[in-house]
Amino acid sequence: QLQLVESGGGLVQPGGSLRLSCAASGFTFDYYAIGWFRQAPGKEREGVSCIGKSGLSTNYADSVKGRFTISRDNAKNTVYLQMNSLKPEDTAVYYCAARRTYGSRCYYDGMDYWGEGTLVTVSS
Repeated sequence: QLQLVESGGGLVQPGGSLRLSCAASGFTFDYYAIGWFRQAPGKEREGVSCIGKSGLSTNYADSVKGRFTISRDNAKNTVYLQMNSLKPEDTAVYYCAARRTYGSRCYYDGMDYWGEGTLVTVSS
């Protein structure tokens, strides 16, 4: 059964850190670029970061550059999002999604599969 499962969300104080994981199963993980997205209450979903299928290509939204780091371990079928210096405006449900690719780049559109999300709350 094809699945993307996010984990690692929770409540953290401003300035703190969290590491999100996106575990994939049921498809050939190495063929897919992965993106992290988030949706805050009352706002549209936005792309946060993405990584190409080999891990060589990454991209970050301006709002998280220098604070978030995306990585992947194809042997474990898992993508990680290390989030440091968290701010209250980072509060959202975070989703990972996969897109079949034939090149090295990553994407924020045309995603084939989605996880159900994990909640990140940044508050004192």
